[in-house]
Amino acid sequence: MLVCSVCGREYADRWRCSCGGPLDFAEPPRPAGPPDVDARDGLWAFDDFLPVDREVSLGEGFSPLVAAPDWDCQFKLEYVFPSGSFKDRGATTTLSRAAGLGVEHVVEDSSGNAGAAIATYAARAGIDASIYVPASVKDSKLRAIERSGAEVVRVEGSRQAVTDACIDAVEAGDGWYASHAWNPAFFAGTATFAMEVAAQRDWSVPDAVVTPLGHGTLFLGAYRGFSALKEAGWTDAMPRLLGAQAAGYAPIVEELHGPEAAAGDNDAADGIQIRQPARKQQLLGAIDATGGDAIALDAEAVEEALGRLHRGGFYTEPTCAVAPAALDAYRERGVLDADADVVVPLTGSGLKT
Repeated sequence: MLVCSVCGREYADRWRCSCGGPLDFAEPPRPAGPPDVDARDGLWAFDDFLPVDREVSLGEGFSPLVAAPDWDCQFKLEYVFPSGSFKDRGATTTLSRAAGLGVEHVVEDSSGNAGAAIATYAARAGIDASIYVPASVKDSKLRAIERSGAEVVRVEGSRQAVTDACIDAVEAGDGWYASHAWNPAFFAGTATFAMEVAAQRDWSVPDAVVTPLGHGTLFLGAYRGFSALKEAGWTDAMPRLLGAQAAGYAPIVEELHGPEAAAGDNDAADGIQIRQPARKQQLLGAIDATGGDAIALDAEAVEEALGRLHRGGFYTEPTCAVAPAALDAYRERGVLDADADVVVPLTGSGLKT
């Protein structure tokens, strides 16, 4: 059962409430027993926390958590997933739900990584997929979608125009919306990021986690995952959640700190150029609940961080570099102490750029 986070209406299956609010699972499972996790099961090692059964999988999960002494943090290497990004976490749970419901055709809108993930897992499931993308989508990401057999629908205009065109198709009955921004199953998958971090750290949590923040699929997933662990008694603390947005596309920063803090330009971090995140109020709630924050970075900061990552052996895409860049900025501003225990996910592979 799905419940609206705004008005409380319940549905068996729907992509968005009739009031326009995002839906979530009404009663997410909360195991009471002690940790019993086998990393060989990948992220499905946390199936007791997941509201969907494992139907569609490519062995995703338990990405490496490695020391990054040059950054004084730990990096979690989310770019080693099957399709090259953390979005596989949400794709496996979303397509598993679709398969369980008997869905024959899914649709998604994406600037690249989410589309590649949904297309890849739809192919694994034997489900047809149509992926709506900006006309300017990078060829490398387009190839990942096309070669899975998915239909590619190019849309001229802004990133919001892509979403609007996809929603029009959904409302016309042309497929089940496997949206990384709206579908609650996607966030159930990204919550496993937090669970893996805790397991890999012997059930301790860091002082803070710094993530890219566009639609907030990883940011909100991390909040839900750490919250679930604490409620289950598997951990005893919550990390501060610190977001990294692209200057000029920073609605969360603008809400928190005003338009000047969000202004600027960042074409480097194209994967988080989102002006209207579907779950904006939930993201603000997660920041408030954890004593977190959000910051906007310009292209120069991202490009500098990207070069540093590459020279350090981490071959990531540009959008990924916004989080390490934000880590430096948070420390410079005194938001984080120099000795704070921090985890930063590296979210997308440089092989798709």
